[in-house]
Amino acid sequence: MSRLRIYDDAQPSTPVSVHSAPAEIARELGQVGVRFEQWEANAPIAPGASQDEVIAAYRADIDRLMRQEGYQSVDVISLAPDHPDRATLREKFLSEHTHSEDEVRFFVAGSGQFTLHVGGKVYDVLCEAGDLIGVPDGTPHWFDMSESPYFVAIRLFTNKEGWVANFTGTDIAARFPRMEPTTRRVP
Repeated sequence: MSRLRIYDDAQPSTPVSVHSAPAEIARELGQVGVRFEQWEANAPIAPGASQDEVIAAYRADIDRLMRQEGYQSVDVISLAPDHPDRATLREKFLSEHTHSEDEVRFFVAGSGQFTLHVGGKVYDVLCEAGDLIGVPDGTPHWFDMSESPYFVAIRLFTNKEGWVANFTGTDIAARFPRMEPTTRRVP
């Protein structure tokens, strides 16, 4: 189940509020300019699936988003707990950073934790299959996939080079809860 925990950025031990209803999550995130929607993750995709398989399964949705929002490139990140580079890949996303373009992810399997730092608050969003999140350019954030990653996400970019991070150099991400490994497996 998707979840949003909101913290005061000086109080990482206790959330100010917790939301699990998709409409509440969308409303709270919308107030800080973040897009959150639930879509149908219809195609049976599992972590470890190839980029070509995932893109083919969701081609119509990808094409629609590219037309509507002007995205120029798409890729897929697909990780399973046995991925040999999982620790290195996890570390790459764990520090607070920004991008010069929106970061859009559609989770088609498994789960991941986006954490945003906006206006003195930290918005910790557990995204699961069917969740689309759009983080506006310049928004400080980090991403965790747990020590035992299990997810497939389609990533859309306006920059043809794809993901380019600008790290903030702060240690805030280390002070907030990390994603716990999930035992639930979504086909």
